[in-house]
Amino acid sequence: MRIYKVGGAVRDRLLGKPVTDIDWVVVGATTEEMLAKGFRPVGADFPVFLHPKSGEEYALARTERKSGRGYGGFTFHASPEVTLEEDLIRRDLTINAMAEDDQQNLTDPYHGQRDLKARLLRHVSPAFAEDPLRVLRVARFAARYAALDFSIAPETLELMRQLSESGELEALTPERSWKEISRALMQDQPQVFVEVLRACGALKVLMPEVDALFGVPQPPVHHPEIDTGTHTLSVLQQAALHKQPLTVRWACLLHDLGKGLTPEDEWPRHIAHEFKGLNLIKAVNERFKVPRDCQELALLVGEYHTHGHRALELKPSTLLELLQSFDVYRRPQRFEEFIAACEMDARGRKGLEERSYPQADYLRGAATAARSVAVQPLLEKGFKGPELGEAIKRERLKALKLYKEAASA
Repeated sequence: MRIYKVGGAVRDRLLGKPVTDIDWVVVGATTEEMLAKGFRPVGADFPVFLHPKSGEEYALARTERKSGRGYGGFTFHASPEVTLEEDLIRRDLTINAMAEDDQQNLTDPYHGQRDLKARLLRHVSPAFAEDPLRVLRVARFAARYAALDFSIAPETLELMRQLSESGELEALTPERSWKEISRALMQDQPQVFVEVLRACGALKVLMPEVDALFGVPQPPVHHPEIDTGTHTLSVLQQAALHKQPLTVRWACLLHDLGKGLTPEDEWPRHIAHEFKGLNLIKAVNERFKVPRDCQELALLVGEYHTHGHRALELKPSTLLELLQSFDVYRRPQRFEEFIAACEMDARGRKGLEERSYPQADYLRGAATAARSVAVQPLLEKGFKGPELGEAIKRERLKALKLYKEAASA
């Protein structure tokens, strides 16, 4: 039995980056031997065990053979005869196909260290094209290591194109796709993820609604960058620069989908794009079974982001409707995330990245004014049921009128 550290832990140590998760592969062992040493089995498809003390995952060396469509369409074979090199060759990228023993002796049969130095993301073998999930993974790695000037090897990008055209991407489960998408969006340069998917043709398969934004012009007076797709990438980049959470980043990616539906003879204006985009946002949310908090914020930002930009001009009654839509009284954090998405949208414009966004503080102040209305005095006056609701609404409207007057003074 020989145990090796593999994959990301080896790659990141060689890059001088912090190592968080460690994967281990065990060569020359049987399931029975692992159990005898106190390891606990957890793998459903192939033998994976948890270490009795550390809880880290140890997998028996294995080979794999394509047997069906999609990420799960593989038959695995694990036995003591499988070599370390045979286990490593089934991995996606050369930089992920290195192993270390406990003395940090490197096993690198597919030249991962060379590609690390060359800043190249290169597939290990032609079997790369058998797993459609690898398109998303490579795009995610491109986003993760963009700051280190990594690029994708042309031959690997070509295999990604072939996968995108093969129909295999449609066989990916929503859960696996979302796992890669959400991890990619949380990288420092998530816009690179989208750029890579578009470059290999995967974006029009996975998110045609986003792909449709490229080549669609916007009014230059508001959007010096003009192209809606370029703007979307810039908004996403701003969200990352400002360390926004996943909910905000997802909303930023989808906020302008309605502009992809505007007839060309109406360009560069996009009348009512906020409402036109809602069904598209719903479709993308459902396609990837997106978590509820991300779904809800994306829909709200899609519908109301232009309200956010026009906050200083809104009538008190419109402002109240906006606050009610977000349920700012019980869910203040969601409104904060809406404000953040609006600000990222405003900053995601060429040359306007550093412009102040006074709407943010104005909206926060409006929410505070509406929340300051006390319910108890109204109860003491005898209001109850629907009448109480209307009385609260009137008082909140009054508070917003006073707030707007004070802000305008």
